[in-house]
Amino acid sequence: MKNRFLYLFVAALAVACSSRTPSKIASNNAAQYFSHQPGTRANISVHRGGGDLTGYPENCLESFQYLSKQIGTPDRPVVIECDIDLTKDSVMVMMHDATLDRTTTGTGKLIDHTYAEIQQYRLKDNMGNLTSYKIPTLEEILRWGKNNVTYTLDVKRNVSFAKVVDMVRRTNAGVYVAVITYNAKDAALVHSLDPALMISVTIRNRAEYDRLHDLGIPDNRMVAFVGVTEPPKELYEFLHQKGIACILGTLGNLDKQAAAKGNQVYRNFAENGADIMSTDRPLEVWQTVK
Repeated sequence: MKNRFLYLFVAALAVACSSRTPSKIASNNAAQYFSHQPGTRANISVHRGGGDLTGYPENCLESFQYLSKQIGTPDRPVVIECDIDLTKDSVMVMMHDATLDRTTTGTGKLIDHTYAEIQQYRLKDNMGNLTSYKIPTLEEILRWGKNNVTYTLDVKRNVSFAKVVDMVRRTNAGVYVAVITYNAKDAALVHSLDPALMISVTIRNRAEYDRLHDLGIPDNRMVAFVGVTEPPKELYEFLHQKGIACILGTLGNLDKQAAAKGNQVYRNFAENGADIMSTDRPLEVWQTVK
């Protein structure tokens, strides 16, 4: 009887511990995921939230779900880089192109269609294969993302930063989100809208950092996109000393280089200073750096 009680206690303890594991993502904050953490492995940012995965379209909730199971850990969840655009009736949805033709069964400009209209369309993967998946809304993916992934949100021209920041706030997603900006002025605007938000900023040299710093963007709110070619090691060192994580865009030429020369190239990028690699080959990068 005593052994039976001991067994039940141990089993209950194991269940309790396992049920707490996913909450590690929610209990942390975005600064911990998007800051430089010495001694940790490089993380993976999935370009357009899909990459070149057969059967899994870009900017698709089902693709995010698949990737969250394949890549990352509760302490270091995969980063989903995804794109926000607007329908005719002002619903924020996940879409990279201004037109529907390439990634869906629809045609024409997204902004000319209502949300109800685009729900009849289905998504295609990057090879043109048709799936049963639909275009998700920003609200849907943010609510699902808790305890599963982190996001970097690319805001298209039709969408105001204020509208995105408001949705992030309403869904309590700020603890696992960074908003992407491409110039110092936009970064300052996002910081003014919510000083607690992490912001992805372009820093390819000291001058770009100085411009952001002079506009009042704190180091602990920056994650630096350092470009699509490797930056000088001095830039990595400078940013790391300030606790700023560096995203290297391997999408494009660096991904092609890895495909040609071998995936160990990704390990070299990480050793040189890349904290996060933004890639169209997320599974290959994961197998190399995990």
